[in-house]
Amino acid sequence: MTPDEYCQQKAAASGSSFYYSFLFLPQNQRRAITALYAFCREVDDVVDECQDPQIAATKLAWWRQELSSVYSGTPQHPVTQALQAASTEFNLPEEQLQEIIDGMEMDLQQSRYLDFKALSLYCYRVASVVGLLAAEIFGYQDRRTQKYAHDLGLAFQLTNIIRDVGEDARMGRIYLPMEDLQRFEVTAADILNARQTDNFQRLMAFEIERAESYYTQAIDELPASDRRAQRPGLVMAAIYRTLLGEIKRDGCRVLAQRTSLTPIRKLWIAWRTWVRG
Repeated sequence: MTPDEYCQQKAAASGSSFYYSFLFLPQNQRRAITALYAFCREVDDVVDECQDPQIAATKLAWWRQELSSVYSGTPQHPVTQALQAASTEFNLPEEQLQEIIDGMEMDLQQSRYLDFKALSLYCYRVASVVGLLAAEIFGYQDRRTQKYAHDLGLAFQLTNIIRDVGEDARMGRIYLPMEDLQRFEVTAADILNARQTDNFQRLMAFEIERAESYYTQAIDELPASDRRAQRPGLVMAAIYRTLLGEIKRDGCRVLAQRTSLTPIRKLWIAWRTWVRG
């Protein structure tokens, strides 16, 4: 199996909505974004699947070394081998890739966020940085597209947090800012014990509105000259905004279930968004 085949298999097996935004890209861009996505999956899996924080930290340190070898030596892992070709062709900065690992390390160090400012740093590292790297792969002419990519990444991560409240709680994590919980009189115990209260529903409506505002802000910031090149992000936004709508229509029952869209629906949204340009 070649490095590109490994990355493709990793991306397809995840079932992520991101996979559908890659489908219509030219081959070289599709290879590069798939390598980037596979890297994100690998380091995210370290945190999610490793029960011992010390072992997880050791594994992330190994990935740091692998990233360094992408730029200064010969990487060993098929993902970093594929990433080496992508980083050369699309000038992907090592510092930004390392920041993704910084975000994963935050998951080992804390399971609560005091306020939205603190959460925004986490979102920046695990999602906005990915958006900035993806923008480099897709190509742009106007530097304002970087702001679009940053804010769209933030919107994606806020959507993930909303969708996964219950799943994260079962691992002892609460990403919703403590200041938001206090504002809506929801306790950490309510979330950890899956208590679907009226206050919790109001809290989730607030979080959905915040995520939606970042989608609107990001798309408004995208210069017309770069809209066609950045279509993969617009595809992803269309899929994720549809998901947010489903969560809202379903009464924000994210504590007990994980709302998702079917593959055929994701494919339909992706195709429709892509042809519209």
